[in-house]
Amino acid sequence: MSKFLETTLAATTAALVLAAPASAEKFNLGREAIPEEVAAWDIDVRPDGLGLPEGRGTVAEGEEIFAEKCAMCHGEFGEGVDRWPVLAGGQGSLKDERPVKTIGSYWPYLSTAWDYPHRAMPFGFARSLTADETYAIDAYLLYVNDLVDEDFELNRENFTSIHLPNENGFYMDDRDQVEVPKFTREPCMENCKESVEITARAAVLDVTPEETAARKAEEAAKAAAQDEEAKVEEGTAAGASETVAAEEAAPAPAAEAALDPELVKRGEKVFKKCKACHAVGEGAKNKTGPILTGVVGRPAASVEGFKYSRALRAKGEEGLVWDEAALIEFLKKPKAFVPKTKMSFAGLKKEKDREAIIAYLKSVGQ
Repeated sequence: MSKFLETTLAATTAALVLAAPASAEKFNLGREAIPEEVAAWDIDVRPDGLGLPEGRGTVAEGEEIFAEKCAMCHGEFGEGVDRWPVLAGGQGSLKDERPVKTIGSYWPYLSTAWDYPHRAMPFGFARSLTADETYAIDAYLLYVNDLVDEDFELNRENFTSIHLPNENGFYMDDRDQVEVPKFTREPCMENCKESVEITARAAVLDVTPEETAARKAEEAAKAAAQDEEAKVEEGTAAGASETVAAEEAAPAPAAEAALDPELVKRGEKVFKKCKACHAVGEGAKNKTGPILTGVVGRPAASVEGFKYSRALRAKGEEGLVWDEAALIEFLKKPKAFVPKTKMSFAGLKKEKDREAIIAYLKSVGQ
């Protein structure tokens, strides 16, 4: 042992011995916090509004702040980027295998949406949002979850008047009366099983040590999906060639040509990107987005019972009709075709995907 370590150890031991009597009664660490220091950390906000500071913010202001400080992770409309949390939508998904939890679908109180961002966001710049900015961001989040109109202003006075859809979906924690008695009783140590065997595996969560079978199944599913996509693309190309040849050999039909089944099949596959917000077919209902059954040829913003953005309503009033040309442009980049639309989808880059999805939408509208 070096001389330095010997000296340090001796000094530390002596200090502990001398401090032992005092530490038995008091730690002698730090000092009592002064009121100003307590106030600096006492920033939590309760559901009843206790702790809310003065401030205000509108949907329009929140949209600009959100785009600058939040959209890089959460998407411009709260749709989420990569694996960052989704902040909008999810209505009706709580019984799904993987529910989408937002203030529009799950959280019971708006105070959570105020308290957490104000103390912890933006990522890497915690405590940088002013009270007005937080009010504005919350107003925008309420808007993209279809809970307020686009001219809404959130402030301290009207904050507690906002009731989220799932406010009554929670109940008091009763684990001290149910789980605790059950799991703290004397364990049974008689008539135990002679052997233990695995009867199920958490393959979906991928946490079971013996997951070889699950991994092989996943790889096989991916390979099958890739083969299916390749077949669809080959079929689409072949179908297109046959169609051109048929059109050259025969006169143009008087009625609209029948839909290419391969193109419809490809479109159905592409439509999986839209299913989170839109539904089609018999019995379809509005979700985050309107039903798309019969959308081809339909006037814009005309689905009864759906709450469209002001921007899309204006397009409808101008006479926009969702013909093929309009859908092609809209699906390419929704926010460029209809600025300030609430459509969170970035768009379909491939022209063949846009054509395929229109063919599919035609098929479900017939």
